[in-house]
Amino acid sequence: MTSRRTALKATAAAFAIPFFNRGRFTLPDASGQQYSTRCIDLMKQALVIDMLSPLAISGSKGNPWFRDPDSFPASEAERFRSSGINVFHAAVGWGGPDAYVDGLKYFMRHNAFIAARSDVFMRIDSAADLKAVKASGKVGVLLGSQNSDHFVRPGYNPRDFFSTVDEFYSYGQRVCQLTYNSQNWVASGSTDRIDGGVSDLGVQLIERMNKVGMAVDTSHCGDRTTLDAFELSKKPALVTHSNVRALAGGHPRCKPDEVIRAVGKAGSVFGVTGVRMFVKNSEPTTVEDFLNHIDYVAKMIGVEHVGIGSDIDLDGYDDMPKAEYDALKASYKGSYGFRDKIDIEGIDHPKRMFDVTEGLIRRKYSDAQIIGILGGNFARVFAQIWV
Repeated sequence: MTSRRTALKATAAAFAIPFFNRGRFTLPDASGQQYSTRCIDLMKQALVIDMLSPLAISGSKGNPWFRDPDSFPASEAERFRSSGINVFHAAVGWGGPDAYVDGLKYFMRHNAFIAARSDVFMRIDSAADLKAVKASGKVGVLLGSQNSDHFVRPGYNPRDFFSTVDEFYSYGQRVCQLTYNSQNWVASGSTDRIDGGVSDLGVQLIERMNKVGMAVDTSHCGDRTTLDAFELSKKPALVTHSNVRALAGGHPRCKPDEVIRAVGKAGSVFGVTGVRMFVKNSEPTTVEDFLNHIDYVAKMIGVEHVGIGSDIDLDGYDDMPKAEYDALKASYKGSYGFRDKIDIEGIDHPKRMFDVTEGLIRRKYSDAQIIGILGGNFARVFAQIWV
């Protein structure tokens, strides 16, 4: 009894838990939600990686932080730390003729912010960083992009990916999606009219990314493009944030079974997102529907190939200022099928990974399997890619 009591006290102290009731705890800023001892123990043990979670979706919220890192308040720092998420994959999509400059701005401002607030954040560059970040007490930021247009420099031959991939790698980019929904130089997107797969230029890009150790992401890519990428890449390509098409009414942003099987064959990982219309095409859409996607992938190719890519920041889309929220919805094709809400209640808040863990416990996953889903599976594959 003494050892168990000591362990419970240590666990509670790790997350500053003020309330204990028959093996359940209430976390600060968790809206009264209680979590089991097992849930909190697993979150304490796991390296928790969210494979799509920008530091701030809202420009009106995030831009002031990047302009003046000292304006990033202690209350926000605490929200990041207490979320239980150890690594945030911060990536957005940009494209068009200014993509190279936009890419420079994106990585430079993130690097400047991380450096200025090194008391809170650390950049994740390697498998060694993944191993070290949890013990450091800092919040890891994994820099990526959701398009590859920035690799084409104005005035340069677009076939010369060698220098630009290397350049952005030097800025800390470790993940790159081939395209964001639409056709570009290298690949076809998930909502494009025709999916032509990976182009000749795309073959060169994948080869260079493999060589420098930059992960190939296919989340917003078309089906043919995704399958091509898994076939062409000598290192495991990734699906960082998508869902199962068979469970989402055929949504084009989700992946068919053929892609899921390709993930398993490559020894890779499929990150499941909580974006409402990617989870289910009708209401109600709940946490249980989200968990169904994890079950589906795990049963088809093995639980060691499942991860989480929430596709939201700490608070989600539905908390954005109305003007920004409306503009975001209007920027996508009608095939996205937006409904009144984008997020799913219960996994749309900073402590969402605790709720995901409780759900996995309900679904009878073992401790080792849950630790893998929360981040261990992605960490395993990054150790193969980043060499």
